[in-house]
Amino acid sequence: MTLIKSISGIRGTIGGRTGDTLNPLDIVKFTTAYATFIGGKRIVVGRDGRISGPMVRDVVCGTLVGMGYEVIDIGLATTPTTELAVRWHEADGGIIITASHNPTQWNALKLLNCEGEFLTAADGAKVLEIAEKEDFDYAPVEKLGHVVKDDAMNQRHVQSVLDLRLVDVEAIKKRKFRVCADTINSVGGIILPKLFKALGVDFEILNGECTGQFAHNPEPLEKNLQGIMDKMRQGGFDLGIVVDPDVDRLAFICEDGKMFGEEYTLVSVADYVLANSTSTTSSLATVSNLSSTRALRDVTEKHGGHYSAAAVGEVNVTTKMKEVGAVIGGEGNGGVIYPESHYGRDALVGIGLFLSSLAQKGVTTSELRKTFPDYQIAKNRIDLTPETDVDAILVKVKEMFAKDPEAVVNDIDGVKIDFPTKWVHLRKSNTEPIIRVYSEAQTMQEADELGKQLMQVVYDMQ
Repeated sequence: MTLIKSISGIRGTIGGRTGDTLNPLDIVKFTTAYATFIGGKRIVVGRDGRISGPMVRDVVCGTLVGMGYEVIDIGLATTPTTELAVRWHEADGGIIITASHNPTQWNALKLLNCEGEFLTAADGAKVLEIAEKEDFDYAPVEKLGHVVKDDAMNQRHVQSVLDLRLVDVEAIKKRKFRVCADTINSVGGIILPKLFKALGVDFEILNGECTGQFAHNPEPLEKNLQGIMDKMRQGGFDLGIVVDPDVDRLAFICEDGKMFGEEYTLVSVADYVLANSTSTTSSLATVSNLSSTRALRDVTEKHGGHYSAAAVGEVNVTTKMKEVGAVIGGEGNGGVIYPESHYGRDALVGIGLFLSSLAQKGVTTSELRKTFPDYQIAKNRIDLTPETDVDAILVKVKEMFAKDPEAVVNDIDGVKIDFPTKWVHLRKSNTEPIIRVYSEAQTMQEADELGKQLMQVVYDMQ
């Protein structure tokens, strides 16, 4: 397995031959490059519950001390907690040690700027350039840095959610919700009980021990969630809640054990925020990436607002949100970004807003789901040879559909073709010789057929 280097950091598997995976040498090199780029005095470090977390943390913190930094080690913490901690500590940056939804053998370094937000593409490229040159300067012995422990960030994160204007704590407490949450043996098992207790929510946690030994594939997709879905079918719960290992993605399960729909996490929260926004109608803006459901656009326009699409990637979404002044945004993978809190995906914020919506409307989870437009997304891929010119293929697809009077073509990230009642998005992978093909329509059969039609178009071009 090759180490994956990108503008957002590095990731790989732990163990194996030097240079093939995420090993201590690479951790030192990229931490040094990042610290060199930041050029400040204080960096926050947080980690999820992975088995390799303590080892990676020790290498990261030791390297930063060697660079002369004050390191704020907040310990076991979610990605959004670490993002917020950068701001609260007025730090120059932050490093999140997490491989997000990847399996247990993976780990990664995610890099933040002084706002607690992911580096831009340009800044990430500079870090990679510094790492490649390996022209590093470390601090003299009398100017070595030091590590400061701070275990208060989880509770502060919870309090920040309670303090949000649209999180209706009293309404939630009056509903006396009972929820079941799968925290996949990571930091969600530490922080979600704190949130539930503060909201007066009765709860049961599945896979709550923060061991890093994930009980199932940690990506919060239906195929991986049969355990909690079966639990919900037994009755006695108002809502099922699923997070990934670093708690920036969020999925809901209805009281009857059926998936609410990962794409509809953002849609439902956005509907609530738009309905209760104090912004003028002209500034009721929302943003999601090109591969997310059209339902967000529909809900936004229902409230008289304006929807914009961004390229795939959290930093692209937040950049677009700032540009249009969005009141809510995120990604269809269950990522809710609420600027009144911070510009980062945050499952805790999503839970607070979702429960507020349920409480105020007095409906069940399944009844709430029925109030939104119903679309189905099919996800396919085209495997290519390493020699295939993917960019040339995508240009040909764009040219082909530019002549279709019913098609609207967007090429800011691959090629997305919007038809009146459906869409298909083709984009190349940054890590594999494949084209990802996402398509959406009113039925899964129609969505899959559209995706396969475009796949055939690509096959015919090769």
